[in-house]
Amino acid sequence: MESIFHEKQEGSLCAQHCLNNLLQGEYFTPVDLSSIAHQLDEEERMRMAEGGMGSEEYRTFLQVISNALSVWGLELILFNSREYQSLMINPINEKAFICNYKEHWFTIRKLGQQWFNLNSLLTGPELISDTYLALFLAQLQQEGYSIFVIRGNLPECDAEQILGIMKVQQQQRPKLIGEDEAQSSGQGSVLEAGPGVVEGVVDEDEEELRKALALSRQGMEVEDEEADLRRAIQLSMQGKALLGKQP
Repeated sequence: MESIFHEKQEGSLCAQHCLNNLLQGEYFTPVDLSSIAHQLDEEERMRMAEGGMGSEEYRTFLQVISNALSVWGLELILFNSREYQSLMINPINEKAFICNYKEHWFTIRKLGQQWFNLNSLLTGPELISDTYLALFLAQLQQEGYSIFVIRGNLPECDAEQILGIMKVQQQQRPKLIGEDEAQSSGQGSVLEAGPGVVEGVVDEDEEELRKALALSRQGMEVEDEEADLRRAIQLSMQGKALLGKQP
């Protein structure tokens, strides 16, 4: 999967990562988005999270994403809107989705004939089967994510060309960023399998991260379909656990 462009989480730049992962290249910088957003400051970003998707601040930030994509002739359509659902389009026939929970944005995109979760909180792209895609989107919605369909012609990229003539297999799912560090941390805390409870002396942010990591390891020994469902739950829950720390 070396041909797939995947920006990993850095600071609070998830909107940049989301757009660049969608377009498969370093198209946007923080300066670009700040200009589009008329220099939205951190205080306004916090109000977006507190106000929820119905707030004026949320709509403003959504407009930033929309305006950035319009440069490429792309538009956002709300996935669960009555108008879109009435079309009864199978998700596998779309090209890409952008998902949002509070301040975190990430991309799910088809490259060649395969779907990939390009969440910047993962260490690499995650292959998603056609069968699993609809289940994954449904689970994200249930957990509070807003999902937008991307319409228009995405720019050409190497991954699209390479994966158009071959398919890839993924032997191991990518981990969450920081998972290895959390597993090997020498701070005396213990990550317990099963109930996903973390014991020990850790700060609040680290405890939330470790809980998310515990959830990510649950159910990995079950049958594939059930494992996929658990993975969907884990990915949605990690947003809730990590967004307070990494927007």
